[in-house]
Amino acid sequence: MSTYFLKNLNSFKVALMMGYACISLEATSPLTSHAHGGGGGDPLEVGEFRTTPLLVIEGHGGFENNLEGNPKHYGLDTLLGVVMEWGLENNANFSIEAGVGPVLVWGEAEHFYGAVHEEEGHDDHGDDHDTEYKRIDVRGLLKFKYAANDRVSFAMDAKPYYVTKSQGEEKEGTKNEIGVKGVFELGDGDVDFALGDQITDIIDGTYLSVEHRQGWEPDGHWQGAYTDPRVGVGFALDLVGISFEAGPRFYSPKSDSELSNRIDFASELEVSRPIGDNAELFIHWQPTFSKKDGHEWREGWQHHVGTGVTFSF
Repeated sequence: MSTYFLKNLNSFKVALMMGYACISLEATSPLTSHAHGGGGGDPLEVGEFRTTPLLVIEGHGGFENNLEGNPKHYGLDTLLGVVMEWGLENNANFSIEAGVGPVLVWGEAEHFYGAVHEEEGHDDHGDDHDTEYKRIDVRGLLKFKYAANDRVSFAMDAKPYYVTKSQGEEKEGTKNEIGVKGVFELGDGDVDFALGDQITDIIDGTYLSVEHRQGWEPDGHWQGAYTDPRVGVGFALDLVGISFEAGPRFYSPKSDSELSNRIDFASELEVSRPIGDNAELFIHWQPTFSKKDGHEWREGWQHHVGTGVTFSF
C-alpha cells in the first residue's frame, strides 16, 4: 500500500478510537450481539422461516495494561453475513448465523483472553509499533442459537480468525475460538424509561447468563478457557438501547503460560441506536481486571472497545 493510503488509514483509525470515549458497546444486531433474552426481532409462527442478510462495519481496539509492554491492537472489520431463523412450537425459535470478512490490523492482532508471549524481548510491544499498520486478516463467525421462549436461550458459536502472514510472534494460520452460552431473563425485557417506566421496573430488564469459551493458536496449541457467570440489565431511553453486565471470570490458562487458575472480574457495557429502518449504530466496552500472576502478567485492567454500524437487508 502507498504511504499516503496508510497515513489516511491510520488517521481514520485514530478518529474511531477517539469516538469510543469512555463508554462503549456491541451492536444488538444478531451477528454482533451478546443480546440477552430468548429471541430477536418479530416472533415467527410455527414452521415460518426468515432470512436476514447483514453487513457489519466496526472499528475496535484492545488495550492490555496489565501485560508487560502494555500491548495494543486495533482493527477495522467488515463482516458480511446472514441470519436464518425458524419458528418452532410453543413460541420457540432456532437460528443459524454465519459471516465472514476482512480485518485491517494495526499493532498486535486480537488473541484469546489470557494469552501471553512465551519468549523474552518482544519488539512488537514497544510504543513505536502500537499504531503500525500490519496486514489484512480474515474473521469468521458461525453461531447456532435455540430460544425456548422469550426468556430462555442457549447458543453455541465458533469464531475462526485467519492470520494471513507471519509477523513477529504472529504465525500464519487459523486461530480458533469456541463458546457456549445460556441466558435466563428474570422479566419480560421491556423497560423504556422514556415511556414512563420507573426504576422499580428494572427487574423486567434483568437477566442471568453463563458463558464458557476456549481458544487455540494456528499451530493447534490450546490457549486456555474461561467461564463467565454474569448478572445483567437492559433498558431503553426512547430509541437508545443500553445494557450492562458483570461478574467473576473463572480462568484456566495453558500449562506453559506461567499463569495459574484464578478468578478475574469481567464486564460489558453496550449501547445502540437505530438509524432509519435498516441500520443501527453501536458502541461497546469490555473491561476486565485481574491480579498479578506470572512473569509478564501484572495486576491491572484490560479493555476492548469498538464502534460501528450494522446494516440489514
